[in-house]
Amino acid sequence: MWIAHQRFERVMRMTRKQFKRRTGVYPETFTAMEAALQAWELDKNRSGRPPARTLSEQLLLTLEFWREYRTLSHLAEDWDIHESTAQRTIERVENALIASGQFALPGKKALLETTTAWTAMLVDVAEVPCERPKKSNAPTTAGKRSVIR
Repeated sequence: MWIAHQRFERVMRMTRKQFKRRTGVYPETFTAMEAALQAWELDKNRSGRPPARTLSEQLLLTLEFWREYRTLSHLAEDWDIHESTAQRTIERVENALIASGQFALPGKKALLETTTAWTAMLVDVAEVPCERPKKSNAPTTAGKRSVIR
């Protein structure tokens, strides 16, 4: 638990640019997400054991998962929790942020109704075979020599 708290404190001391690079969101967005999580936490009616991590640490764990897309096993090891706990935490934070409605992208209908002129850039990424010299029995082909002198 101490390691996770140190990690959280270190991230919160970063500059705005470093914070964005580390988590994928600006500190202001992080604060808004944290407020949405706190509002969701107050609204829920759940008994049982409280989570070992604070809401801020849970949010940071989720942002690290989204940003780095590491395996849950690696995240759990870094945060000193079980893999299934990491999975449940990420799902809980995602559901809370979705339920808040503040962090949703506009839907298909909203995009179709706007008068914005969209532009797109297409990149052709078709596979092209590698150009290599043909293998032959000639002594000049280095790949076919059986004896290297």
